Amino acid sequence: MDGFQTILKFFMNRKTAIGYSFMALLTMGGERVFSLVAFRCPCSNENFRYGVVFLFSPAFVLLVVGYFLNSKTWKLFTGCWANPRKIFPRGNTCHFFYVFGQITLNALVAPVMWLSVALLNGTFYECAMSGLKNPAYLQAVCHSKSEKCFEELHKVACDKSSMPFPESDELKRTLQAQSQILGWCVIVTTALLSLLTTCCARCQSKVSHLQLMFWRVYAEKEKEQLEQIFQLYATKLSERNLKCFFENKEPETIPLPAFQAWEDASQLYSFSNSKQHYSTIHRLVEGGQKETSEERETTLDYVDRREIP
Repeated sequence: MDGFQTILKFFMNRKTAIGYSFMALLTMGGERVFSLVAFRCPCSNENFRYGVVFLFSPAFVLLVVGYFLNSKTWKLFTGCWANPRKIFPRGNTCHFFYVFGQITLNALVAPVMWLSVALLNGTFYECAMSGLKNPAYLQAVCHSKSEKCFEELHKVACDKSSMPFPESDELKRTLQAQSQILGWCVIVTTALLSLLTTCCARCQSKVSHLQLMFWRVYAEKEKEQLEQIFQLYATKLSERNLKCFFENKEPETIPLPAFQAWEDASQLYSFSNSKQHYSTIHRLVEGGQKETSEERETTLDYVDRREIP
């Protein structure tokens, strides 16, 4: 039993890395399925458009899904039409762009994985670039090749070209090599940017490493218990209402937060080192659920790459 708890604790402590690994495996599997089942390069003048659509459309869909699955998106936009100050608070009009930038960076993880895997595989890029009619590109690719290369490059991806096999095979390998180089460029650039932005955020942090670790643990525990409390109170309220409806009784009082309390608790949290509050609910509880004006230091939201309640 102790061994099982040790293994469970090991995976729980690394659930972020496991989640990204699982996402990478899903991306690789999805790309493979697309390549084998859905993708059929037309080998015509439509090659470029067809290949580009298969290369970027799934990435766009994954970006949209990333926005949908990020709870910060809905904390930021829910009610913004009725109250624009939620996204453009007085005295800090750049707050919206800062928070939306954080959301976008988190949502870009899956699309970047897709582009990396698709480019490393080379199928979509090979089809797209074989149909590109740019004279400079054709001159570069077909340099020292026969004249048929300029006319039948779009047929190379389907092995339907009348060019000699060594020449056709060399063109395919060239296109695949270009795709894989771009794929590694995407991976290296993303890793470098992630390292630089994380280092910059850490260097500017006014919170120590241990306090940041505590904040992470608190945020996770509060989120877990908040979901449990939602289930508990929703069950109690629904049971009371149904019982009173069918038995025609007066309802007993179940204490619930006021409308303004719900509104205040739904706001995105901004950390202030003047008071050690680790979430919006923590701040509301200790401040008596009053509207407070705090110094905005949201750097740690980005460093954590987590959704702080």
